[in-house]
Amino acid sequence: MTVEGMAFHQGSKILLKDAKVGVMTHALHYGTAAFEGIRGNWNSDNNNMVIFRLREHYERLLRGAKILRMNLPYTADELSEITVDLVKSNGYKQDVYIRPLAYKSHELVANLKLHELDDDLSIIVIPFGAYIDNDKPINCQTSSWRRPEDTMMPTGVKLSGLYTTSILAKTEAVSANFDEAILLNFDGTVSEGSGENLFMIKNNEIITPTETDNCLLGITRDSIIEIAEKELGLNVIERKIHRSELYLAEEVFLTGTAAHVTAVGTLDSRKIGTGSIGTITKKLQDLYFSIVIGNDSVKKNADYSKWLTSFSI
Repeated sequence: MTVEGMAFHQGSKILLKDAKVGVMTHALHYGTAAFEGIRGNWNSDNNNMVIFRLREHYERLLRGAKILRMNLPYTADELSEITVDLVKSNGYKQDVYIRPLAYKSHELVANLKLHELDDDLSIIVIPFGAYIDNDKPINCQTSSWRRPEDTMMPTGVKLSGLYTTSILAKTEAVSANFDEAILLNFDGTVSEGSGENLFMIKNNEIITPTETDNCLLGITRDSIIEIAEKELGLNVIERKIHRSELYLAEEVFLTGTAAHVTAVGTLDSRKIGTGSIGTITKKLQDLYFSIVIGNDSVKKNADYSKWLTSFSI
C-alpha cells in the first residue's frame, strides 16, 4: 500500500494532500458541482478489487455536468480508465469509496452565469466500510423537509447543491435518535431516503416511486429492479406511493451505493411488517452482495459480469 493517498486533480495524478482549490472557487460558494459515489469492493477470496457499474456512474456524472453546462474533456470510458489507474495507485486492499467531483473551478464569486465559468474535475479514493449496518433493520423517520421538485432543482442526477436538503433531513433524523430519513414530495407522496432510493413490498410485489417522483435515478435502484425480476421472478411496479402505504407494507428497504440494500424495521416508530429483515429483502441483500464482489457461489439466472470492473492491486 502506498504511504500517501493519490488523487486525480485538474488533469493530473497527484498526492491527495496537494489536491486543493482556492477559497474563491465558484462551486464552494454556490454548489455548482456534480458528483458520484462509486464502490470498490475488495474480494479477499480472489484477492482483487471489484468496482460496481463504473461506466454507468460516469455516464450519470456527465449528465449532471451537462445540466450545469460543463464541457469536461473526458468520455465515460476515459474516466473509467483514469479511475482504475488511480485505485491501483492508492493500493488499498479493502473496500473503497470513489468520489468524482466535476465543478465550476472559476475563482469568481459574483457571477451566476454557468456558461461563463471554467470547469474542472477531481477524483479521490478513500477506504470505506459500512455506511449503514445492513445486518439489522434500521429505524426511519419521515422528514419535515421535502424533496425538491425537478422544476426547482434537477433531481435525477447528483448535484452538490441538491444535497443540502438530504443533509438537513439526515441530521434531523439522527438528532431524534433515528437512523435515516424518508423524504416526501410536496404533494405528500414518497420520494426517497436522504441518500437512498426506497422500495416497499406488498402482496409479493415490489413497488418503488417512479422516476418522475423526484427521486434520484439510482444505479443500485436499477440493479435491484433487474435482480428482483430475473432472479426472484418478482414484478416490480413503479408508481406513486402514499406515506400511509409504508406503514402497512410487508417490507420496506432502501438502496444506494453507500447503503447497499438496507431493511427498514420501523418508520415513525411504527413497525414495518414483523420489524425484522423481510424474506424478500434478505434474498435481495444476499444476491446483491454476491454480485457486487464478483462471487459466483450464488446461483444466478443472468450474467452480471457486465456490471463489474475487476483487477488486481
